[in-house]
Amino acid sequence: MIHLLSRLPAGARVLDLGAAAGSFPDVRPGVLVVRLDLKFDPGGAAGCLVRGDAARLPFANGVFDLLVSNHSLEHFVELEAVVREMGRVARPGAGLYVAVPDAGTLTDRIYRWIGRGGGHVNPFRKPAEVIVPIERLTGLSHRATRDLYSSLSFLNNHNVRGWGPKKLLLFARGDERFLAVLLWSLRTVDRVFGSGWSRYGWEFHFGAADPGEARDPWVNVCVRCGAGHSEEYLREQASGWRKFGPVESYRCPACGGFNLFSAEPVRRTRRTQP
Repeated sequence: MIHLLSRLPAGARVLDLGAAAGSFPDVRPGVLVVRLDLKFDPGGAAGCLVRGDAARLPFANGVFDLLVSNHSLEHFVELEAVVREMGRVARPGAGLYVAVPDAGTLTDRIYRWIGRGGGHVNPFRKPAEVIVPIERLTGLSHRATRDLYSSLSFLNNHNVRGWGPKKLLLFARGDERFLAVLLWSLRTVDRVFGSGWSRYGWEFHFGAADPGEARDPWVNVCVRCGAGHSEEYLREQASGWRKFGPVESYRCPACGGFNLFSAEPVRRTRRTQP
């Protein structure tokens, strides 16, 4: 998502849909970022905050250069109306970035079990369930799909007030090191047996949201803040590297969280021509 923002021209407009206080940092001076949600805590938010219904967007036709729906489509009751509205406010030649969980993954099932549904009303189980309606209702062509990997950050006791639900007892009360070991174990099983235990969803690019060169998926996702990083970036920027036999640990360059490093898998990015 950040690489899409970095390529926008000065004066571009971005809609962060269902964003609460923001689903990405406001990293581009000269680019207007509009965050829209039905309710949010404005403390610490960046950009222009608008309280509104995604199924009835309070904007004129064709005003946004880039639209971002970062883990929001699964929450919208009027999904078709929301997607149609996204197409209406996108200018000709606009880009669209979408990320959603795969309802069939272990991570999403744990999330919905811990959170009594987690507010998810649209269970996506195949990429086509996202791609087909978006292309049909917005007119934006699918460019690429990439697998996203789990962080389990919603279980981390750094992110849960108090001890949270009693169900967290099964995850060592959200202990960060326990979760780091659990994630490393799931990724190791995936690498050896070709399973998908450490996956949790997909990201999609549409229209002018060119993903650039197809990249390997980033399996090293921080167990505290959820930030994903490439192996090259971690080797340069992460601190606190230590080795325990064949296992390496590091501190996330974004938040300082404790993580165990995993080798990156074979490429799973799927591209289509615009």
